[in-house]
Amino acid sequence: MTENNSLTPNDWIQAGFHALTAGGPQAIKVEAIARQMHVSKGSFYWHFKNLPELKSAMLAHWLDNATHSVIDLVEDSQQKPQDQLRLLIQIATGGGNEPYGGILVEAAIRDWSRHDKLAASTLITVDQLRLKYLRKLFKRCGMSAKICTRNANNLYAALIGLEHLDHHGIANLKRDLPGLLEMMLLSQ
Repeated sequence: MTENNSLTPNDWIQAGFHALTAGGPQAIKVEAIARQMHVSKGSFYWHFKNLPELKSAMLAHWLDNATHSVIDLVEDSQQKPQDQLRLLIQIATGGGNEPYGGILVEAAIRDWSRHDKLAASTLITVDQLRLKYLRKLFKRCGMSAKICTRNANNLYAALIGLEHLDHHGIANLKRDLPGLLEMMLLSQ
C-alpha cells in the first residue's frame, strides 16, 4: 500500500479492526494504524474526517457485513429451513472474519462495547437482529416459540464462547457449533 488514494475506506476499516483485535479499543489510533499499513496519516484523512468517523464506519461495516449481508445471503439461498441454519453456521464459522483480525474480532467488539456508547448500541442491535433471525429459522423448522428462543440463545451463546475456546485450542468451532445445531434439529 503506497499512496493515499490507492487505499479504500475498507482498507482502513479492516486495519482498524486488526488494531482493535490486537490491542483493544485504545489501539485504534490513526498514527499507529498508518504505521502498521506503511502509509502516512494523510492517507487516513483522505477517507475519514477524524478517528470517531473511522470508529463509526467500523461499527456500521460490522452491522452491515457481519449481520445484514449474512442474513440476506441465507435468505437468498431459498433452501429448507434446516439447511438455511446449516448455511448460517457455515458462514459464521467459515473464516470470513480473517480480514478483520480473525476469530477474536467479535470478542474485541464486545469488549469495546463496554467502554463506548456507539459500540454498545451497535452490539445490542447486532445481537437482537441475529437472535431474531435464528428464532425465525428455528420457527420455520416447526419448533414452538419457547424452543425457538432457547435454541437461538444457546446456539448464539455457543458461537461466542466457542470462538474463545477454539482460539486457545480447547474446542473446534467448525466441528462443535455444527454438531450443536444438529443436536437441536434432531430434538425437535
